[in-house]
Amino acid sequence: MKTLIKNGTVVNATGVGAADVLIDGETIAAVLAPGSTLLGFDIERNVDTVVDAAGKYVIPGGIDAHTHMEMPFGGTFASDTFETGTRAAAWGGTTSIVDFVVQYPEQNILDQYHAWHEKAAGNCAIDYGFHQILSDVQDASLTAMDELIAEGVTSFKLFMAYKGVFLSDDGQILRAFQKGASNGALMMMHAENGAMIDVLVRQAIEAGNTSPYYHGLTRPWQAEEEATHRAIMIADLTGAPLYVVHVSAKQAVEQIAAARDRGLNVFGETCPQYLYLSLEEQLGAPGFEGAKWVCSTPLRARSEGHQHHMWQSLRTNDIQMVSTDHCPFCMKGQKELGIGDFSKIPNGIGSVEHRMDLMYQGVVDGQISLSRWVELTSTTPARMFGLYGRKGVIQPGADGDVVVYDPAGHTSIGLGKTHHMNMDYSAWEGYEIDGHVDTVISRGKVIVDSGQYLGAKGDGRYIKRGLSQYLI
Repeated sequence: MKTLIKNGTVVNATGVGAADVLIDGETIAAVLAPGSTLLGFDIERNVDTVVDAAGKYVIPGGIDAHTHMEMPFGGTFASDTFETGTRAAAWGGTTSIVDFVVQYPEQNILDQYHAWHEKAAGNCAIDYGFHQILSDVQDASLTAMDELIAEGVTSFKLFMAYKGVFLSDDGQILRAFQKGASNGALMMMHAENGAMIDVLVRQAIEAGNTSPYYHGLTRPWQAEEEATHRAIMIADLTGAPLYVVHVSAKQAVEQIAAARDRGLNVFGETCPQYLYLSLEEQLGAPGFEGAKWVCSTPLRARSEGHQHHMWQSLRTNDIQMVSTDHCPFCMKGQKELGIGDFSKIPNGIGSVEHRMDLMYQGVVDGQISLSRWVELTSTTPARMFGLYGRKGVIQPGADGDVVVYDPAGHTSIGLGKTHHMNMDYSAWEGYEIDGHVDTVISRGKVIVDSGQYLGAKGDGRYIKRGLSQYLI
């Protein structure tokens, strides 16, 4: 199967230019000047499919490197399966995800890894890889890290919060980071001071402050900044590269920026919710409505300037990429578990379908450039997690993961509009985007085109990742 994308404007992280893109089978065969012939052949006459991208951008498929499909949490499960979540991702221009294998205390890490393969295999609409969560670092955990690297799982996440569920103490984190320094793994951190948060939560509940708004107040920026600093110090001591997930507080960004200024391999991601949503407007919604936006780290106060600082940090590369932390829960029967006690609301927001659009709106609004849009959502995730060259770029030899994006189009987000996630509400209800995903191609197959889903369950394959390609 050969596909020619003609007359488009190709956008890579390195620049923008008019070009035609030829996909042969599952890979990009050539990037040519518009209307070129190839060795004397008329390309358009010798392909199976022609996509006319006149007036549109041709970009590498998005890579969402932080998702939680079917994740067990808080007495329930994330509502998106690998089938529904990856199909929604495809609708939104994302052609690869990296999901988290969950290990709770006393669970065998390798058993959990194989369980996640069983969940995903044959169900995904797009390509997928795995990170591994480590909840209690023992000798067996360190051995498993080496084994998983051989399996293409080259990044490991630890938590400084959720006592009895995920939390590792500093000594356990130190041991895991020492292993990462020796085997090349990228160490990922949920950076919040869990002990501080647990006290603040208990005090709020005892005082009768039980609404979703208090989820944000009991996870203050100081808890995020302190934990981020502590993780950086452990990384500095051991020499392990550190990737801080879902950064939401400007003070945490400042810690990351200072570490990078010292030459450390310290990186950070943020998420669309920390760029657009806020403590006052969403978590503070009347009644129990704020539960829709309960996530951790929490939404921050717009009055304190966190959202503005996040956009700035994306421009200056103090934060390197944008993922979603996609962990959706329905209001009915799931978020409702926290009525009368915000600490029982399952933590998570569904965004995997909307990340590319929401970040493109940042281009329209003058927050980031076109090339930076692609860099943040595709190229850097590929480099950070050992996929670059195969993913994250429009160039010969790369996988045929290509999105045709129409800047003259329009996207209305919300239930009954653009919403294919397995949720009974949209965290992005009413958002309007000055752009539209027109065509999505995954490894050479057109899976979304002109408002129709053409893909199938099982189109996606497991991606065996290499070590990070983003290190200093």
